[in-house]
Amino acid sequence: MVISPHHVLAALVLVVVVVLLKPIVNPLRHVRGPWLARFSDVWYLRQLSRGSFEQENQKLHQTYGPIVRYGPNRYSICEPSAAKTIYGHGTQFAKSTWYSSWATPGSWSLFPDQDIKRHAHGRSLFQSTYSMTALVSYEPFVDECGTLFCQRLQEVAERGEPVDMRHWFQCYAFDVIGLITFGNRFGFLDRGEDVGSLIQALDGHLYYATLVGLLPSLHPLLYKIRNLWAGSKGSGRGYLLNFTLEQIAHHRAGADAMLEKEATGDTDEARTEPFLSKFLAKHAENPEKFSHQHIVASCVSNIVAGSDTTAISLSAILYYLLKNPTCLQSLRAEIDEFQSRGQLSNYPSFKETQQMTYLQATIKEALRMHPATGLPLERVVPRDGIEIAGRHFPKGAIVGINTWVEHRNPAYFGQDADQFRPERWLTKDTEELSRMNQHWMPFGLGSRTCIGRHISMLEITKVIPRIVRDFDFELSPSAARQEATWSTQNLWFVKPTDFIVRVKARGKAP
Repeated sequence: MVISPHHVLAALVLVVVVVLLKPIVNPLRHVRGPWLARFSDVWYLRQLSRGSFEQENQKLHQTYGPIVRYGPNRYSICEPSAAKTIYGHGTQFAKSTWYSSWATPGSWSLFPDQDIKRHAHGRSLFQSTYSMTALVSYEPFVDECGTLFCQRLQEVAERGEPVDMRHWFQCYAFDVIGLITFGNRFGFLDRGEDVGSLIQALDGHLYYATLVGLLPSLHPLLYKIRNLWAGSKGSGRGYLLNFTLEQIAHHRAGADAMLEKEATGDTDEARTEPFLSKFLAKHAENPEKFSHQHIVASCVSNIVAGSDTTAISLSAILYYLLKNPTCLQSLRAEIDEFQSRGQLSNYPSFKETQQMTYLQATIKEALRMHPATGLPLERVVPRDGIEIAGRHFPKGAIVGINTWVEHRNPAYFGQDADQFRPERWLTKDTEELSRMNQHWMPFGLGSRTCIGRHISMLEITKVIPRIVRDFDFELSPSAARQEATWSTQNLWFVKPTDFIVRVKARGKAP
């Protein structure tokens, strides 16, 4: 059959008619939002490419109300009962196809898994390893990296040069996750550089996954082309996957050598096993239940999510303390008080920091003001549909809450919700505190809560009192102005791009 120009024209007309009719017959056609968002995800794609959707999302709700359309079938929600309805334990809201691009095509991974039952089973395999009870045994790993981090800060202070603190926080977080996952530091703190181009690969993965998530059917092809073009080491997630496989191979070789030493009694003092050793033991015990894919997926996830989120959170805590000197003074006073009473070690322990109420309030407030993720946490409405904010959402509609919108809502956090005020978490009003906690979601909510959140909190709570006690940090005069804000880029993770400070060891003359 010969395809004539008339056939092509007819096909184009049909496509246009379908695109125009869809919004008209859509049962949610009355939900307001940007005009182009009614017809295509191109509007959302364009906003994602600009890297500031957390700000745009807040403006949308200020303009259009509690329910906002940001795509033909995408709806951002800002309503008191929505968080529990969508993300609560036992709900049947699966993740949207946007998450597909966060996995290697054809491979399983916990974070993007859209199958509720499979995800629950997969999570159960790792839950005990990632529990805070288990992670406390890794404190020596965090102390080792914290000590090296402080040494680097001391050297920076002696040189008197401005530094990018977000980069150094990521160096710290990357080396901690290397120790916890594989039993060895990657070397970021030794060199202060992007070792093995891991940060570059991670940034490339974030950019790719954030945008290609809107084109999930193209992900298998685009992923293949991208990695073929990059060569044998791959690109983005492919690069990180190959790096992980190398680490696993090296670890296996080291484990074999350790077995030989144990046979001869020539071993050093026992040390906490890294995650990989535990995973390999689980695999050896029951390879069908805990497969090689489970090992790889978890190790890759640690690398992908284990540095950026912690570095962003650490940066936010220090940034807001520097922008609010009275809060910094209050935190220092608490640290000095605990130190004078002998309740704070030179290397602060996790147990000690849990008793420091102002420290905990500061951390919680900074993560409220600047949560690491800045896009709606998309979920698909289950088969029976659901009512949210007085409106019925049919099966297949994509709904979600953006943490940045939730955390800045005056209805939950007061009329000063845009201000950094740790004291709000020290209220004696149990009803107010309960309301805030219900809407505080920097690590997500429900069964899809970030499984690695305890690693991040362990790193944060141990290093913040240490650096606040031992160093002074100074923003540039322009950044220190009350009205000034730092620049960020939102590619799923909202990363600060200009967190430049000067460092000085406390008690030393300038």
